Amino acid sequence: MTTHRGGHSLVAMSNESDAADAEAVGGAVGGAPGPGTGGAPAHDPEAVAAPSGFELGTDGPKVILAGLDGSDSSWRATAYAAGLARRQGSLLAVAYIQPVLAAATALAGAVVEETTQEIADELLAALREAEHRVRGVWRVDWQFLTVRGDPYTGLAKLADELRADAVVVGASEQAGHKVIGSVAVRLVKAGRWPVTVVP
Repeated sequence: MTTHRGGHSLVAMSNESDAADAEAVGGAVGGAPGPGTGGAPAHDPEAVAAPSGFELGTDGPKVILAGLDGSDSSWRATAYAAGLARRQGSLLAVAYIQPVLAAATALAGAVVEETTQEIADELLAALREAEHRVRGVWRVDWQFLTVRGDPYTGLAKLADELRADAVVVGASEQAGHKVIGSVAVRLVKAGRWPVTVVP
């Protein structure tokens, strides 16, 4: 797997804001006396108990995975995912899955492999160019990943490895022709992550 990082770290909240949030949370869960309680801390076990199976405990998504194959819809999906990542302070992971070879094209394996790597390089260059255009306007942490394999399996594996909170892909423009479009329904049916399909 090839990984490239880019983007900029988002500005952290100020200490004053953090302190205000901590005070507000403390009052809500019993860390500070509530009004009309006579100084006794509020206590409502049902209101503060974590749901069964709760793990991450984060406020908003930490990682958003976007599938990119060079089609217009996949670029729109990547742009949409970038907007989500910027607003949520998430890491944007952009993935290009290099198609596996069919048996009929095995003899041309080296040529096909070189071609798919060239596509990956072109997509990365386009991402860097897009980042440069908006530099100074907004910032987002992002990384570009590329692996070889079946598109659905590749995206699912990356989503699991990154512990992605959301997956964003483009809708198929021509059925059977675009890599990402052919796996959108399978990602949704897998039911393992929230999936957004961008037209």
